[in-house]
Amino acid sequence: MELYLIGHDYKYAAEQMLLMLFPAERPVYPSGSPSGERAELELRGREAVCRLYRGGGLSEGHAAVAPWETEIERVRQEQRAVKACFYRAALASGVPRPAWGMLTGVKPGKLMAQYLEGGKTAEDFARDFDVSPERAALCETTTRHTLGAKRSLREGDIGLYVGIPFCPTRCAYCSFISNAVGKNEKLVEPYLEALLVEIGRTGESVRAAGQRPVALYLGGGTPTTLSASQLDRLCGGLEAHFDLSALREYTVEAGRPDTITEDKLAVLRAHGVTRVSVNPQTMSDEVLEAIGRKHTAQAVIDALSLVRAAGGFAVNMDLIAGLPKDTAAGFEKTLDTVLALAPENITVHTLAIKNGSHLAEHPETLPDAAAVARMVDTSIRRLTAAGYVPYYLYRQKFMSGGLENVGWRKGAHVNLYNILMMEELCPIVAMGAGASSKTTDELGGVHRRMNPKYPKEYIERIMAQEE
Repeated sequence: MELYLIGHDYKYAAEQMLLMLFPAERPVYPSGSPSGERAELELRGREAVCRLYRGGGLSEGHAAVAPWETEIERVRQEQRAVKACFYRAALASGVPRPAWGMLTGVKPGKLMAQYLEGGKTAEDFARDFDVSPERAALCETTTRHTLGAKRSLREGDIGLYVGIPFCPTRCAYCSFISNAVGKNEKLVEPYLEALLVEIGRTGESVRAAGQRPVALYLGGGTPTTLSASQLDRLCGGLEAHFDLSALREYTVEAGRPDTITEDKLAVLRAHGVTRVSVNPQTMSDEVLEAIGRKHTAQAVIDALSLVRAAGGFAVNMDLIAGLPKDTAAGFEKTLDTVLALAPENITVHTLAIKNGSHLAEHPETLPDAAAVARMVDTSIRRLTAAGYVPYYLYRQKFMSGGLENVGWRKGAHVNLYNILMMEELCPIVAMGAGASSKTTDELGGVHRRMNPKYPKEYIERIMAQEE
């Protein structure tokens, strides 16, 4: 779509709204006089106006710029007004109202926290951003978990992340730094050696800074692609170099059932792991095959039986709404099966089409946005009826229908790390290829330090620093 910015240069705000309202469109900034189908986004004083020419008609949207006190706040309020007028013009042209209204950000909980801490309500939030009452209520519940986690933290508390970028196969939707372990087996042992070197250095820095981990997360990839002895060395290295006495939870992604064995589970229990993820994404064999998984739904059930027999683990199970060849009815059958397995946590993701994933090149087998919305809405209804409570929430770019990912808990089983990381409540110290450490400054700015993306580059970088 052609975009004309008049009286401002807020390209990012305009593009975020364009991406949400018209996901098939990409921004074009032509020169010369406006003509044809286009959006004219004008900022004039305390008002933003959008003139949207679409389908041979003209629709207008207006938004007032809220008062400000600082220059940073002025820019923020003007950007909000630009997005709001574009949104209102699009709805006037016939675009269906999104569930999240005019919100384009990936962390709506940050805004909700400002509302709740400022004495406002979820109803105010829904009205101000045109969010559906159901999504506003969902966001309020998850944000109250965030505020509780925030109050529980002490000075020096941090989260630890360790990345293992190997999987049995690469899933069609995946854009993470993960490598099929069969083709990269020779890299696994050198990678572990380099990772243990980084763990040693990082542990020294963390201790010197007076910091202590309260949540530890082994992710990837799939950490349980490592052998039992390799997992033992990794967990032992973490214990040797970090003070884990304040640890409140210890999670390991055992996401692929074809990597879960009794001896690996015994190692994890011996090192005090308290939570594992067994992530089917779907319980349909046809959909599993479509996403490149080499296991069956029964293998998930069998793996979970091993986990339960080992004892002592809270279990999370990830599901994805919107996978190729899935349907709303098929997704509900997956929910039925997973609910019968009674995991302590269920995380429902809406499929996001990421650059670098197989599905970005082959989207033809995907269910449409309406079917995905039915899947997600069904998950909210069914999980609530089964006694699960939403505890963390975030959104992603290129997500079907502009919906959300939600973590659900049974009883007191909240995954603290996910809240700390997603809501940026404390520093996250990350190790491994592609790992991103995060800190926040006094103004709320987020600062990231990225490790080299690919295992080979990571190994070379870490070991070169040893010389």
